[in-house]
Amino acid sequence: MHKHIKTITSFQQVIYGTYRTVLPERKKFFNIASKASSRLLRLARTMSTSTTTPASVGPAPWRPLFLSHLSKMDSPEFVLSSLHPSNDKNSPTPYLPRARYCIYRGMWAELPENRRNEAPRNDRVYESDLPTFTTDVRMEKVPEIFASSQGHGEVEQSQGSGGGGPVEAVFWVKEAMTQWRFKGEAYIVGQDIEGSGQESSGARTVKTKIGERMRVVREDGKDNWSWGKEITAHFGNLSPGMRGGFKNPIPGTPVSQPPSDPNWTLGQKVSDLNDEVARKNFRVVVIKPIEVEQLDLSVPDKARRWRFTYIGLNGDGEKIGEWKKEELWP
Repeated sequence: MHKHIKTITSFQQVIYGTYRTVLPERKKFFNIASKASSRLLRLARTMSTSTTTPASVGPAPWRPLFLSHLSKMDSPEFVLSSLHPSNDKNSPTPYLPRARYCIYRGMWAELPENRRNEAPRNDRVYESDLPTFTTDVRMEKVPEIFASSQGHGEVEQSQGSGGGGPVEAVFWVKEAMTQWRFKGEAYIVGQDIEGSGQESSGARTVKTKIGERMRVVREDGKDNWSWGKEITAHFGNLSPGMRGGFKNPIPGTPVSQPPSDPNWTLGQKVSDLNDEVARKNFRVVVIKPIEVEQLDLSVPDKARRWRFTYIGLNGDGEKIGEWKKEELWP
């Protein structure tokens, strides 16, 4: 163990394996964060637990305009907010919001075309209304998403697939003078999503929760669709320089602390789609919306706002998978 490792925060020490056991204060956070986020998760109680979506369920009503607006942006950036524990004992609340900019990487199972991407691609047999982005497993948003989930995820589990914690994603499309706000759950897709050996509980959770919102658009080839192939294709859609970012030193740690792994250096370019170090840290995050709000400010004196709420089950417990649209005062 490197002699400077003590400069890493206790939360990071747990994340990166410095400690073999979860710190007591972090165990306390898991319970606190789950309770704190319960209000944000109430809407999720109407969602189905089945792994398939009825063929009659079509695209979300907000989807066409949202995608049209994104096509106008030079870079489809958005702000992602999650829950993080407060380390200040004098804080009036046990958790604090954390926000950062992310890049939209397409709807899950609908990876944008990229002629430079040499990765094998799944046939287009599914579509979804689930926005995606990519991240480094060493960033704190990953354990935040696990710890604040209904499943009370442990930090150790955040090294694989799973999660389900509450998030909000906000897009400001200046070209259309419209704000889009997504409220829902985030799921992490890692390398353990597919492969030999026993399937992890996190991988099963992801396949169930994400799978129930994946619509079949072509029956032929459905059985050959691969989760593992999909995340490799996401990795391939990044530039060599961005892939190399997953071999950087641990994000957020002091530069005065030499990296414990000699493979971690800045400015690397990765051409190998199966680079062991980069792929170990690479994750795809899928947002499963429960509410979507559209705020149209294109006409200043006639601003309009709509809220779309996902209705997973009806009163009889039957899955309907529809969206309720309601206009609100802006």
